[in-house]
Amino acid sequence: MIKVVGIRFKKTGKIYYFDPLDLPIDIGDHAIVETARGIEYGVVVTGPKEITEEEVVSPLKPVIRIATEEDTQKAEANKEKEKKAFQVCLEKIAKHDLKMKLVDVEYTFDGNKILFYFTADGRVDFRELVKDLASVYKTRIELRQIGVRDETKALGGYGICGREFCCHAFQSDFVPVSIRMAKDQNLSLNPSKISGSCGRLMCCIKYEEEAYLDLSKKLPKVGDEGTTEDGHHCVVDSINILKQRIRVIVDLDDDEREAREYGPGDIKFTRRKKKNNNKSNEQEVSAEEMKALKELEKE
Repeated sequence: MIKVVGIRFKKTGKIYYFDPLDLPIDIGDHAIVETARGIEYGVVVTGPKEITEEEVVSPLKPVIRIATEEDTQKAEANKEKEKKAFQVCLEKIAKHDLKMKLVDVEYTFDGNKILFYFTADGRVDFRELVKDLASVYKTRIELRQIGVRDETKALGGYGICGREFCCHAFQSDFVPVSIRMAKDQNLSLNPSKISGSCGRLMCCIKYEEEAYLDLSKKLPKVGDEGTTEDGHHCVVDSINILKQRIRVIVDLDDDEREAREYGPGDIKFTRRKKKNNNKSNEQEVSAEEMKALKELEKE
């Protein structure tokens, strides 16, 4: 087992492990560490704990020191520099007439590198832009093209639920979300209703998938046939997964039919619909709509 502390460099960025040595470091403290990008200033989000060697990316680097007041002031000064660098870069992009959208700017703590994050529809030749920026700042310049999900994570905002974007508020890593999950949850397959502001499937679909799958285990599929408590033949018309209710069409006497609702244990099912023909939670969509839905799954 190895003793580590988890440090994060952005509000919802990934957590990286470092060796705390014998420093009296705890959650909420700021620390100075060495990373692949150089010397960085981060916040401790997981206090000292022991983990297995398999969970550590070697070599495990030590915490250089607990951040001082001077370090904190320097980090704040870097934030102000980033705002100015953002405006300068916007001017340079316009000067070179580049088809790119600047999203964010980062200074490394030691000032040895400035990173500019941007989005673009395709490849961008930014070599002249880099030269211009390097002549202004006299330090290493790096431009990184990011995806629409990363852009949304960086900029933030509010979703249709009225809450702050999950990726900006607390989500460290993006999780894969599929159309299959939307079908499992009986969601509309209208792309505009199941996609977030980033234009990809909403992350919350993934969060709820496990609960829906667990609740669905006790429920039949649409089209399954059974017998009600009073002996009438019925066919499943629809199901409400969260309420655990089954709506069936019951065959009554004199060739009459009636819609009724039952719980999972109130019907004895005698015939299950074959898997290949199962349209449970499926909706008819056009080829164009299906193509649009597939695009939502792409990173």
